[in-house]
This record gives sequence, C-alpha cells and structure tokens, in this order.
Amino acid sequence: MSATAHPIAPPRSRFSHRVAAILQGRLGESGWVRLSVGALTMATLVLYLWGLDRNGWANTYYAAAVQAGTQSWKAFFFGSLDAANYITVDKPPASLWLMELSARIFGLSSWSMLAPEAIAGALTVLILFFAVRRAFGPVAGLVAAAAMAFTPVAVLMFRYNNPDALLTLLLVGSAWAMVRALDGGRTRWLLLCAGLVGLAFNTKDLQAYIVLPALVLTYFLFGPRRFGARILQLLAAGAVLVVSTGWWLVIVDAIPAAYRPYIGGSTDNSVVNLVLGYNGLGRIFGQGGPSGAPSGAVVGGGAGFGGATGLLRLFSTEIGGQIAWLIPLAVVSVGVGLWVHRSLPRADLARAGYVLWGLWFVTHFVVFSFASGIFHPYYTVALAPGVAALVGAGVVDMWKLSGRSPLGSVILAAALAGTGWWGAQLLARTPTFLPWLGPLELAVAIVAAAAIVAASWPALRRWLPDPVPAAAVAVGVVAVMLGPAAYSVATVGRSSSGAIPSAGPAVAAAPGLRNGFTGQPPVRLGSTASGGAGGPQVRAGGVGGALGSDVIAYLEQHQGEATWLVAVQSANEAASIELATGRPVMAMGGFSGTDPAMTVDKLAQLVLSGKLRYVVISGGGPGGGSSSAVQQWVIANGTAVTVGSSTIYDLAPSTI
Repeated sequence: MSATAHPIAPPRSRFSHRVAAILQGRLGESGWVRLSVGALTMATLVLYLWGLDRNGWANTYYAAAVQAGTQSWKAFFFGSLDAANYITVDKPPASLWLMELSARIFGLSSWSMLAPEAIAGALTVLILFFAVRRAFGPVAGLVAAAAMAFTPVAVLMFRYNNPDALLTLLLVGSAWAMVRALDGGRTRWLLLCAGLVGLAFNTKDLQAYIVLPALVLTYFLFGPRRFGARILQLLAAGAVLVVSTGWWLVIVDAIPAAYRPYIGGSTDNSVVNLVLGYNGLGRIFGQGGPSGAPSGAVVGGGAGFGGATGLLRLFSTEIGGQIAWLIPLAVVSVGVGLWVHRSLPRADLARAGYVLWGLWFVTHFVVFSFASGIFHPYYTVALAPGVAALVGAGVVDMWKLSGRSPLGSVILAAALAGTGWWGAQLLARTPTFLPWLGPLELAVAIVAAAAIVAASWPALRRWLPDPVPAAAVAVGVVAVMLGPAAYSVATVGRSSSGAIPSAGPAVAAAPGLRNGFTGQPPVRLGSTASGGAGGPQVRAGGVGGALGSDVIAYLEQHQGEATWLVAVQSANEAASIELATGRPVMAMGGFSGTDPAMTVDKLAQLVLSGKLRYVVISGGGPGGGSSSAVQQWVIANGTAVTVGSSTIYDLAPSTI
C-alpha cells in the first residue's frame, strides 16, 4: 500500500499544489530526497563523531568490560567485567560485542569503543527516515529524522558506551520492518521485526519489550492480510522472538556455575533472575529483595536518579531537557493524525503508522513516568523515535489540513506556538546558557504561527505570496528545534563520563551526575599506573575513595602468578584499575558491591589456589567484599600492608 493516499486535500494555488505533491511524494523524489537524507545522515554522523575522544572511557564500567572482551573470548561471550571472568556486567552482552569487535580490529581506545555507537546513531536516523517516509511521505521522514538527530539525549547516548545506543537502533529497525510488513503483508518482514526485538532484548533485557504492545497491536489491527492469516503470522513472529530472545540466556544458564562467571546483578547467579528481577520487575515496582536488587542494595533509585514518579516526570528538571522539547507537538500530532485518517480503510498505512508510533510513545511515556525502581534520565532515548516520528507525520498532515480549514491552521499554529513556549521554558532552566535563545525561539514560533493563521483566511490570503504558508510552517518547525539543537551541540562540546551521564550544557547536569556517583574525573586514555607519585588516581577503596599510583605500582610488582591483580568490593572501584593497568581486577560484589557473588569458602579457595593475593576492604552493603563474614576472614587471615595512605591486605597462602 502506498503512502501517497491521504484524506486531506491540499491548498489550491499552483505553488501549494507543488508543495503538497512534494509532501505526499508524488513528484520524482530520487534526486532531492536522496540528497537531503544523505546530507542529514552525514551531518548526524559528523555531529556524533565530533570530538568523540573527549569522553575518554565514558562509563568505565562498560569500558572495562570492553577491555576484557578484547583479552578473552570467554569474557567476550559472557560479557564479563574482567578478563579472568569472575563476574559479568549486569546487562546482556550484545552492545559490548559491537564495541569489542571494533576494539579487537583497531585496538582499544576511546575512538574504537565509541565510534560504533556514533555510527549506530546515524543509522538510527536513516532507518527512522525510511520508516516514516513509507507511511507519511518524504518530508515527514526528513522532519522525523532531523528531530531524532537533534534530540539531546540521543546525541548523548550515541556518543556513549552504555547499551542504549544499540538498543535504540535495533528497536527503530524493528519498527521499520513492521512498517514494511504493514505495507505488503509479507511474513518475512514480521519475522525480521521479531528477530530485531529479540536481539534488542540481548542488549538491555526487558526494556526492549516496551515496544511489543505497539508492534503486536498495530499489526493485529491493521495488517493487510485476513484475520486468520494475521494470527498465524503473529504466532510465527512470536516463535522467532522467543528464539532470538532466549538463546543466550538458555546457553549461559545451562553452563554449570563453576565454568562461567557469576551473573552480575542477579541474586542466585542466573540470567533468568537478572532478567526478571534487577533488569525487569525491579525496575518497574522498585528494587529490593529477591525480586529486585540484591538484599541490602540501595532502593528507590527511580526517585533518586530520575525525579519523582508521576505524569509530569518526563517534564521535570532532571529529565525535561533530555527528551521533552517536542512532546507537546507530538501529542497534538497523534490526535490530529488519528482524526483525519479515521474514515480510511482498515489497512490504511498512514493510520497504522500513527497507531504504531502513538503506542510506542504512550507505552514508553507511561513506563518511564511511573517506574519506581532504578530509572536514569538517559533511558528516555528509547522514547525519542516515537516523538520524532509523530512530529514528522503530524506537521505534514496538519499543514495539509490547514489548506482545507481555518481550524486546521489554528491547530497547527497553536501546536507550534505552544511547543515554542515550552522550549523557552526549558531553556529558562539554564539561564546562563544562551539566555537570548529562549525568547528568540518563542518569538519566531509565534510569528510563524501568526503567518499560518493569516494565510488561512481568504481576506488576508490574497495579499500574501504563495510561498508564505509553507515557509511559515518550515520556520515554525525550525523554531521549535532551536532549543534541542542548542542542547545537542552543547552536549558534543563538553566531556561526558560516569554512570549517569546527562545531555545539554554543563550547567544543566545535576551535581554528581556528570561523572557517575562520585563526581570525580574518569581514568583517561594513556594513563598508566607506573608513573610514580604524580601518576593517575584510580577509584577504589569505597565510593569516592582512590588508590594512588604508588599502590597500583606495588600491586603490579607483587602480583606474581596470581590471576587477579587485586580484589575490591565493587565494579565501580575495579573498572578504573583495570583500565589503568590492563590487568583483571576482581569486583567481589558486582556493580555496586551488593551482589552475593563472594563467600568465605570461595575466597579461601581462590587464595589457596594462588589465583588471588591482595584484597582491598571498603565500606558498603552486604554481599560484596565488606560483608561481615568475608571482611572478618580477610582481616583475620591477611597481613595489612600500608602503601602511602592506603591499606591493602596480603593473603599470600603462606600467611594463612
């Protein structure tokens, strides 16, 4: 089914007829469309690659895992934090595989690790264009692609090594495959859609499934095949989804625990527990106990990191500047789009497109707004494609509606002016950042809105040149993108690092979030641990603590035949040491030090076998290196060694 059949008649002037033909894709588009989308894709790639190495290791947690994957194929497969395979990261490994393959080919560096993420971002923009163009025409596709490219949280995450970049690419790919399935009813596109969602699951677990209601319901309601055939197609797609989702999980959980690393983030060393608990229901209903984070973990992370739950969460100070710029326009767009396409045949592709992207938007909005567990602002990058697609489709349909009815012009004008006002409000939250931009965005949006309304009234229309209505819409769209574009450029212009990155100018990031939990700078590329007293500091010895280069040099000098350089409580401590030395470091309690991965018997066995000699004791919750039993055993059986201002414990077998 073609995307060129729309129920809205265009305006009647020759110029407007030509503009409408372009909007609907009736003119030969091979030239200008290819040039436009090619230029936009390349501009996106340049933006995402610009000064990429200023982010250094970005999130050292994943950077250490990437390093491990370049040193050990076993670590590659499992997604281990260290090359000796003590514990995995708390996410599936698909996103790591992409970066690790790049690092194996080009050598480990910030560029080799982060460039694949930037390329994924450019591909996301391109695929979103194709998905929106097929349903709504080329101009809608270009507007959607531009909105996606300049969403601040997208710019942030496509320059970062968290799993969200690959997750978003795969989910947009699944939406494109769904649109292809809706357009012709071919089963192969539906199977591809399911396979991509399954691969996205192996990137970030159950977050990938947030799109399933949109995908399944849209094809069930609007697929071109007969009812029975649609059911069979969806069942086949479900089978592909199960296989593509579960293959890694089944393999890993089938391997005896003694032959694989501990599954980070789980409470019982199983991937199923990780999926359903810490990365599943725990994110929605709150962490804690066996269904969420390990016992003793910090709970209520949703409110702590992403603001209070509720309908206004995504507009809050913590999140608004990341994603909320175009949400008002997207909401108006989906309402108008469903209304104007309400009377078309069931399988109309444009209406199906509004349902697909509308449900994408609604499900993500609801889940993100009310998730009571750990929730970080950058998760909202998965919402960005839905917002961008609705904006692209809605602007085009509202412009065509304005050619028939003054009411349509008023709706479009109000949507642009209201979105411009909201953008000005977001910019006002950072008054020292381009203080003139907010008033400018609002003023230009209001002028564009006034021109749109004026051009719809016959008494005024005759005095206006033909290009005015289309030009006013274009100016209005540019106006509402000024704020997010400025935030995007600011994101590129500064370094981002740590566990909880934030987009926009530095003044927009909450204290302590720009560089993870501690606010300290990360280990930079080229750091070594043998540079003497003036060498780098690496995080260890507890949240906010650090081991100096003299301690690292001592550990390297005395490691001997031990497998691990040292054991510390958490991955946040271990990662920086690994990156500085290139040697395995044991994170006994996983990401935050609370995973029940270490026991006294296990530690004693590692020490007696000569695989581990040194341990750093630090504060924290139970389950990691400072659980009372493990800590007491280390203190009782180890020899305290003071190096500089730090104390480490020597557990050489001869001392036990």
